Order: sequence, then structure tokens, then C-alpha cells
Amino acid sequence: MLKEIDLARTDLNLLALFEVVLEARHVGRAAQRLNLTPSAVSHGLGRLRRLLNDPLFLRTPKGVVPTARATELAAPISAVLAQARKVLSSAEPFDPGRSERRFTIGAPDAISAVVVPPLLAELAKRAPGIDLALRQLLPTPGESTPERAWQGVFADLEARAVDVAVIPGVPAPRRFHALGLYEEDFVVAVRRGNSFAKDPTLERYCEMQHVLVSLVGDPHGIVDKALEKRGRSRHIALTVPSFMFALAVVAETDLVCAFPRQFVKMYGPRFGVVGRESPLPLPTYRISAIVSKVALMDGGVEWLFELLASGTQALTKHSKARFVAHRNEKALAARLRR
Repeated sequence: MLKEIDLARTDLNLLALFEVVLEARHVGRAAQRLNLTPSAVSHGLGRLRRLLNDPLFLRTPKGVVPTARATELAAPISAVLAQARKVLSSAEPFDPGRSERRFTIGAPDAISAVVVPPLLAELAKRAPGIDLALRQLLPTPGESTPERAWQGVFADLEARAVDVAVIPGVPAPRRFHALGLYEEDFVVAVRRGNSFAKDPTLERYCEMQHVLVSLVGDPHGIVDKALEKRGRSRHIALTVPSFMFALAVVAETDLVCAFPRQFVKMYGPRFGVVGRESPLPLPTYRISAIVSKVALMDGGVEWLFELLASGTQALTKHSKARFVAHRNEKALAARLRR
């Protein structure tokens, strides 16, 4: 049976002393780092030895070396101290200029490729010590509605597996806060010089060989649903798991692919890929940043959320103007067909 420890009577500063001595391997140098006398450090080590029932450090002509027990305790003690420092630092106002936090943003690859570059530029100017981790979010295969397809994202947010999610807009439960970033639709992308670029008709589109982005390799997507409504079909020559991979394939072949417009605008030129208006109506999505309201109580997450929005502000303005113009063009074309 484990001995119960009374933490109220235990000096947890001894753990910090242990960490410094382990790193310095010398009582005198450890004392200098801790701004203590060598005798005070030796006294603290004596108390820690009695508490942990082990010599912990053995003296040598060049300093001290850890025992096997001390080496075994190094990682757990480091973890306890790291967690304690995290808790204490969270009580201080968040200072992006001094922070060294790492935030996790979740998004599909075509969305993260659009929103992350401007965010990185802002971080370089305002918070050079902050790091980002990207987690690819994917809709649940086989779900018939966007709400059900993306419901796993809300679980990830509540579990703090991601700090902020950026996904095609779906109704968010009331315990979350959502902010629209930009409008997104699809264009047909081809290698510069591909004959389709000069004749982007529906007939020609159906004759082409296609790339489809599908995580599970299912050769049936939103384009195929739109074609079926018109009694048409296409040939999927290749399925790939990401839009960036699809862009590389299109750049080297005569295959065509439906891409998010903003993604092609940002990355098409460097790959020699051009976008053309789709010859058939395809869905338009509002891309939204989503965060749990509980997480927004964290000053760092709140700051990141606001920075993400401001970083895509120019993109939002351009996207809104383009979306409105495109919607008006489609409305005019519909009236002319009557």
C-alpha cells in the first residue's frame, strides 16, 4: 500500500531544487542558479533524500551524479513542474510579445493553406515566440448533411485537441462562438496550356479526365452530384487524399480538378495551374472560425482567434465582392434563360 503524503507539510520547492541540481550536476553551480548558498542546497537535498528515501545524488571529484532512482524520477518531476508553471502563468495577463505558447489550429488542408500564411505573417510581427500546430480536420465519410459530417470537430474543440477550428460554415451549438472569415466556391483548375482552359464548356468538361480529392478513395463527390442532376457524368482517373497533392498532379498532367477558388488563387501561379469558372453550378461555402466559449476565457486563445480574423480581413473583403458579383451574374443568366 502506498504511503500517503501530506502535501501541506511538504516543501514543493524541493522539486525545483532537484531539477536544477540534476541539470547542473554540481551543488555549487546549482546554488548560484538558485541564488542560494551551497550549504542551503545541501540542506535541501538532505530533506529531499529523506522524503524520497534515496541518496539521489552521489558526490564525485567533479560534482554529483544522479542515482538510478533520481534518473527514474527526472521525467515525472519535470512534468509536475511544467504543469505547475503552466497553471501559474495562466494567471498572468497574456502577453503575445513575450509568450512562447503553442496553439493548435484544425482545418481541412485547402482551408489551412489559405488562412495560415497571413496568420504566420502577423505572428512574425507581433508574437515571434508563439508556435503553431496544424491538425487536418476531415468530414465524417458517408454523412449526408454538413452538420453531421463536421460534428466531430465540436468534440475536438471541447477536448482542447484543437484551440480553433476553421471549417465550412455549419450551425454551431450555443456553447461555441463562430466567426465567418470568407466565402468560398469552386473553380475548375488545369495546367496552363491545357486545351480546356480555352474552351471550358460543360461538354468539354465531361470529356476530360478528372482528379477527385477523397480521403477514402470514393470516386464520387459534389461535382458528380451536380452532373447527375443534368443527366451527365465524368470519368475519375485518379483520387488523391489532399488538395495540395491534387494541385501537383494537375500541374504535371492534362487532368482537371475542382478546387476551392482561394486555394487556386494563392498556389496556382507557382505551380503553373490556372482556374476557370465551373461550367455547372457548384456549392458555395462560408468558411468560419469556431472556438468554444469556455476556451475564449483563455486570453491566449481569445487573442489568436481575433488575430486569425484580422489576418483574413483582406481576403474576406475580396471574397465578398467576388461572391456578390458571381451571384449577380448567375441571377442574370437565369433570367435570360426564361
